[in-house]
Order: sequence, then structure tokens, then C-alpha cells
Amino acid sequence: MTAIAMPAPDQAVLARRQEILSALQAIVPGEGVIHDEREMRAYETDALTAYRQLPLIVVLPETVEQVSKVLKYCHDNDVKVVPRGAGTSLSGGALPLEDGVLLSMMKFNRVLDIDYDNRAVVVQPGVTNLGITHAVEYEGFYYAPDPSSQIACSIGGNIAENSGGVHCLKYGLTTNNVLGLEMVLVTGEVIRLGGKHLDSEGYDLLALMTGSEGLLGVVTEVTVRILQKPETARALLIGFPTSEDGGRCVADIIAAGIIPGGMEMMDKPAIHAAEDFVNAGYPRDVEALLIVELDGPEREVDYLIGRVEEIARANQASHVRISESEEERMTFWAGRKAAFPAVGRISPDYLCMDGTIPRRELPKVLARMRELAEKHGLGVANVFHAGDGNLHPLILYDANKPGELDAAEAFGADILRLCVEVGGVLTGEHGVGIEKRDLMTDMFSEADLKQQQRVKCAFDQKHLLNPGKVFPVLHRCAELGKMHVHKGQLPFPDIPRF
Repeated sequence: MTAIAMPAPDQAVLARRQEILSALQAIVPGEGVIHDEREMRAYETDALTAYRQLPLIVVLPETVEQVSKVLKYCHDNDVKVVPRGAGTSLSGGALPLEDGVLLSMMKFNRVLDIDYDNRAVVVQPGVTNLGITHAVEYEGFYYAPDPSSQIACSIGGNIAENSGGVHCLKYGLTTNNVLGLEMVLVTGEVIRLGGKHLDSEGYDLLALMTGSEGLLGVVTEVTVRILQKPETARALLIGFPTSEDGGRCVADIIAAGIIPGGMEMMDKPAIHAAEDFVNAGYPRDVEALLIVELDGPEREVDYLIGRVEEIARANQASHVRISESEEERMTFWAGRKAAFPAVGRISPDYLCMDGTIPRRELPKVLARMRELAEKHGLGVANVFHAGDGNLHPLILYDANKPGELDAAEAFGADILRLCVEVGGVLTGEHGVGIEKRDLMTDMFSEADLKQQQRVKCAFDQKHLLNPGKVFPVLHRCAELGKMHVHKGQLPFPDIPRF
């Protein structure tokens, strides 16, 4: 069981487990329903592995009709549902519920259509992020968002968390690259949003769904935008004597009107861990390392490399290396892409945090983070999507040492509060889930949170989809409406008031 408070399990639902199991087996026959405790262990956590909880039942549908029927049954019988993709969520977004069905979408794993004329690909939500690029790269195309887990994470999960990656600075997050969705509402109704066309009429419900963390519906089909690979791509590896120098360089590059294809930063602990793991040729005598990739026409790239080098030298850069081949460029990125597993070799456990700040605040935040590390008595390795201010501090701890997990969580909460304090936000691409749920009041007022919950109520009146995530206090939908008192009687008098 997790230490974070989750909704108390409904004992009436637990008592009906066999009845629910039989109904779901009738909808998804064969091996599509998992109910043995040992077999369900594979689903007890996502990538936020400090927290574990067995689901009531696991269901793996293969068709949209099965998804629709499962959701309709759960809606009609007041059974909670937690949608799940590849389980790579770092915020606990796919943590199961003891009295809830875990709906795994990983059998939806086919590429359905590749349309080069419209530069669009239609896939099922279980297709991996990198799988989309693999499907189109032989024609010189690729899918731009590239989270570090792209070899494993599913496109459906990317939509749930609005994932980004190295190239999101220039080419946008998931929301900027998704054109259309097919989704199933909790009532079982199947709807479509958007398509291959550039824009749709009416409210932008497509953007609303992207980043909704499984609270509004279950995605069953995705249409994404693909891009042609640029003519040229080269990268600079830039080392600095201090992290503050690196932070100022990032801000100066953007201020100069240069938008790199990617701009990533690592501090000394992350540099050494990545170099030990990959042997990418990173300098070990620097406190901060910046990887800046420029792409486009060859002449433009050559010119911009010169401009970036000038800016780096003006910010006290002590090491500048420019890629001279595609192999060398990929080697630069190999260390960064492997930073998370690399840090796993230097600490028994770590929490991967995710907050976003204004770029100009990067030097200040880095300095404050060192103070927080001393306060909590824990190490931290920092990896940043530096260009858009998305921080990924990796807090190092040992879960076998009493109190260290609590200290790591307190350290992480202080980092996220710092992000909000300097004008940033609690998350950039990992989502809120359970990890940041209880910090939402540090960023939003009660009125803000109630308004967000009204959106939830419009899609899920009974709060059956992924409850316990995102909102620290969940109000009943009836309470969020205007409370009209008629003849001294409140509406819905049977509902307990919070």
C-alpha cells in the first residue's frame, strides 16, 4: 500500500469482485482478464515505483467495442477504472486502485495508416513513441516528441501526460503534434476529435484531452503529425565552470533569437554518471554540460553554430566541441538519453522530479537546489530540457534506510514549490498523478481547482475514471454547481458536505 492517501476502497465493490470478474470475462474472453494476485503484480505500480497497490482486476481489451462495453459496465455498476499504457508514468498516474479495474491498452499496438501526402500517421494507443518514427523513417520522416523513455512509452500515455522530450523546444510537446483522437467516454460512448486536417471547428477538446491524465476518457486511436528530417543537424557539446554560467548561456541563446532543435543541460553528478555508462566523451572537469543541436539548411546551421559558440565563450565556456559527423552527433546525445538509467547505477534509488521554470531563473534555482540538498541531506543529479525550462532533478536516496524516502519526498516537494515561487509550474511533461497531487494548492486557489473539477464532471459525473489522481480534494459534481435553495431545501440533501 502507498503512504500517499488514496480514496478509501468501496467495500461493496470488493464484495462483488466475483460478480464483476464474471461480467468482464464475458466481455473480454480468453486471457483478456487477469485476476490472479501473482499475475497482477506486474501491474501494481508504474515508473514511480516507490508506490505499489494491487488492482481489483486487470482487463486487456483488443477492440474498441470491448473497451466501450467494459467502460459502460463499470459506469452502470459504479466500478472505478484506471486506464494504463506502458506503465512508464513517473508521477503515479497509472497506480491501480484496490477497488478499481485496471484497463491496459497495450494490445492496441498497430500502425493503422501512413499518409505521407498529409504528413500524418494513424496508430493505436499502445504503439510506442519510437515505433512511430521507425514506421516512417525509411521515407525520411519522423515523429518529433521524443521523451527519454521513447523506446518503451506508448503514444496513448504520451497524450495522457502531454510528454515532451529533447526536441520539444523547437517542435513542440505532444499537444502540438497530435491531430486527432478516437476516444471512449466512461459511459461507453465512442467519439472522435480532430483528424488529419489542420484544425477543427468548435471548442478545442483535442487540446483538453492531451494532458488529461486518464481522467476524462480512454484513447483508442491517435492521429499524429510527422515531419521530414532536416537537411542537416549538428550539435555542440559545451562545458562550463559553474551551473550558473550554463544557465545564463541558455537564456542568452534564446534571447538572441536562436531556437535550437534541442538544448539539454546536465550538472556534474549527471555528467559523470552518463560518461561512466556510455563513454560519450563528455568532459569531466566541468560543473555543467550543455548540448545544443541546430538543424535546418546546411548554411544556416553552420552560421548558427558560430553564433552559439560566441555566446558560449561569452558565458565563460571552458570546453566547446562541435560534431563533425552524424555518428559524433548521436554520441553526444547517447549520454543524455541514457542519463536516467546511468544515475540508477550511482544510487540504490532515486526520485525523478519534473517542474518548469522561466529560463531566466535557472541560475537562481540551481543555487537554491544545492541549499535544499544540504537541508535534506541527500544528493541530487540534474538533467534539464534547458531551452524550455523543464527541470528533471534526480533525488538520490536509499529506500532501505529508514526515513530516506520521506526525506526524498520532502526534498522534491521543496523543489516544486521553488518552481512555483519563481513563476513556474509543478510539471512540464510527467503530469500530476499522485506525486504532485497534494501540491496543487501551492499553485492553484480553491476556486481554480473547483473550476477544473467542473470539467472533470462534464465527462465523468460519477468520478469513476482514475480517481485519487491530480485533485487533492475531490468534490462531488452536485456541489460544484450553483447551489439554489428552494423552500429552505438544498439540492441532493443525501450527499455529505465536505
